[in-house]
Amino acid sequence: MTRTNTLIIRTPEGVVFSQTLAGPVTRFLAWMFDLLCILLIMSVLQIITTFVLLVSPALGSALTVVFGFVVTVGYGMGLEWLWRGQTVGKRLLRLRVVDAAGLRLQFSQVAIRNLLRVVDLLPGVYLVGGIAALCSRKAQRLGDLAANTVVIRIPKIVEPDLSQLGAGKFNSLRAHPHLCARLRQRVTPLEASTAMQAIVRRDEFEASARVMLFGELAEHFK
Repeated sequence: MTRTNTLIIRTPEGVVFSQTLAGPVTRFLAWMFDLLCILLIMSVLQIITTFVLLVSPALGSALTVVFGFVVTVGYGMGLEWLWRGQTVGKRLLRLRVVDAAGLRLQFSQVAIRNLLRVVDLLPGVYLVGGIAALCSRKAQRLGDLAANTVVIRIPKIVEPDLSQLGAGKFNSLRAHPHLCARLRQRVTPLEASTAMQAIVRRDEFEASARVMLFGELAEHFK
């Protein structure tokens, strides 16, 4: 099976997006940060169970088991759902879990990949998951394969300095302040962000798709 380090997504409109896949080593480092967070949470909960053990050993033992399961499974599941595919470790290393087909990440996918983490961890330190990621074309561990998810790198997007654009070379509304004011009043932050991202990432699109995309944007703002 041929491996690739890039996820290519082609929309029905013909727009092509590419994302860099995260490798097993980077993902392992992110997991190490997450493991430290889990151990920190468990140490705090251990203080609670210690007091409960003094009162009721049976209840304290039960809480230890429940806390262990909830934290180890719920940590990744909860954060990846709330933070749109990220945990503390993934945020630090600029990684994100996404749907392999470019669709919206569903809670069922987050749940499946985190529940199967127990299998990927066998027999220890992600050996099974690491081997699966090395053999997979998209660097997917078993949980990713079952949930149809991948882990990507989040690129550092540097927004262009629009003040450097020459008025004679590019279309500009600087000479029409009333139109600028009207645009700021009527364009939502989401629309403005979408247009800016299209400009920043224009070189990532195929030529025909880029023309189609900017044509639709121009028609929308017109």
